[in-house]
Amino acid sequence: MPINARFPLVKHRLFRLRNILLLVMLMVLALPLGGLYFFRIYENELVQQTERELISQSAALAAGFRLLTRNLQPEGTIYGKLLPNLPQPDSDYQPIIPTLSLINPIKSRRPEAVSAQLSVDAIAQKIGVQLNRVMRDTQHVTLSGIRLLDLNGTVIAGREELGLSLAHIPEVKRALQGKYASAIRQRLSDQPPPPLYSISRGTLIRVFVAFPIVENQHLQGVLYLSRTPENIIKHLYAVKEKVFVVSLILLMLVGFLVAFVSSSISRPIRELIKQTHRIRQGEQKQIEPLKNPVTYEVAQLSESFVSMSHALTERTEYLRRFATHMSHEFKTPLTSIQGALELLHDHIDTMTKERQQRFIDNLLADTLRLKQLVNRLLELARADAIETSQKNCHLHEVLDELQSQFSDRGLSLHYPQLPNYVLAVAPEVLEMALYNLLENSVQHNSQQVEISAIQQSNILEIQLHDNGDGISPNNQNRVFTPFFTTRRSTGGTGLGLAITLSLLKAYQGKIELLPSEQGALFLLSLKLADIA
Repeated sequence: MPINARFPLVKHRLFRLRNILLLVMLMVLALPLGGLYFFRIYENELVQQTERELISQSAALAAGFRLLTRNLQPEGTIYGKLLPNLPQPDSDYQPIIPTLSLINPIKSRRPEAVSAQLSVDAIAQKIGVQLNRVMRDTQHVTLSGIRLLDLNGTVIAGREELGLSLAHIPEVKRALQGKYASAIRQRLSDQPPPPLYSISRGTLIRVFVAFPIVENQHLQGVLYLSRTPENIIKHLYAVKEKVFVVSLILLMLVGFLVAFVSSSISRPIRELIKQTHRIRQGEQKQIEPLKNPVTYEVAQLSESFVSMSHALTERTEYLRRFATHMSHEFKTPLTSIQGALELLHDHIDTMTKERQQRFIDNLLADTLRLKQLVNRLLELARADAIETSQKNCHLHEVLDELQSQFSDRGLSLHYPQLPNYVLAVAPEVLEMALYNLLENSVQHNSQQVEISAIQQSNILEIQLHDNGDGISPNNQNRVFTPFFTTRRSTGGTGLGLAITLSLLKAYQGKIELLPSEQGALFLLSLKLADIA
């Protein structure tokens, strides 16, 4: 149904109601999913931030380690184990990019330290003693776990595990080859889980960084640092102003969704309800189309209300006019009957036989007129309430039947070139509709009716042109008005064309009076039957 065509004020496309509801539901679903996604992204950023800080600490401690080895080694020599396969740096800048991500599987807890297989050399021993104090002071500020390993993976400085080997740990093993390595491992927390434990894994993991201390392709040692990432809940509390802004934006988004649903669904329905209330209170006669229905379904609802309102208004106006005309048509013969009966009642003894017979004849004529009027009213009522059927009819069969009925009354029908169309209308309905038209032709002194037809798509336009007296220009706009007739004195009721109009309308047909220089010219539009 082309809704937009029926709503000239609507300039934009109408949406399906189910599409709007689907969009709203998806957005409502996306809010919590987006929140969880935000938490995951934010938590992953905290992990990478922790790795970045550990890299910075390692780089600073490694610089101190290299400085001490230069002071302890004879001039011109380099302390450490040569790694010939280690590539030379292209420049003095060697940035290390954080690579950890919570998307990757989290490794198990860090393996325990084992006994060292090789002894620690004297230079590494001295450096460990000198850096141990620095590392402890650093731990007080950064809260990181720091262990300094020699070139064989033995712990030479740190709070715990001194003299034990960590060379079997994968990230340490990679660092002993001169390559940076990091890992996320599980940990057992010594604190109760936060209230929002289900959306945060920050307290159950620990970031480990193995940073090789290398100078001129010589491995001098390894810094093994670890730290638990900052808890996301604590971090969000620290940036609570930003969280408040984001929450405000989400509330505004929810408010927008509510306003959007109200504008697209609730507002048009409320507007229709207001119009119905105004009609009930007499402030408005008909429901007007919604200016902006937004959705296709609401536009259909509005059009249905408008069509129903127009139909009820037309029906009410029709009944009002009908009642007015009918009361007038009944009042005239009833008044005449009442007057004649009163005269007969008061003066019957003094009246001559001729006057009595004249009054009785008048009473009989008025009674017959009332009877004819009632019969035509019943025909009009049946035409207005007719139930359509799926019957079809052949045009020639109906015209042949009418030809036989009117030939004795001096009216002939001419349709020699007219094909025998099949119409989507019951034969008795078409016969009654055409009978009323031909009856009018007889009453207006016609002797011949020319019948022709033109097919327009699935509509057949039938023209009936008689050679009678025709219809005056002043009366042409009133011929389909119930009770309008120019033959009231000869028994006309003015209901024939009204009955024809109702019969054709029931089958989605139309009838029009066309201008004609001689006689009357009527155009009937009827649907052709689908006989495929």
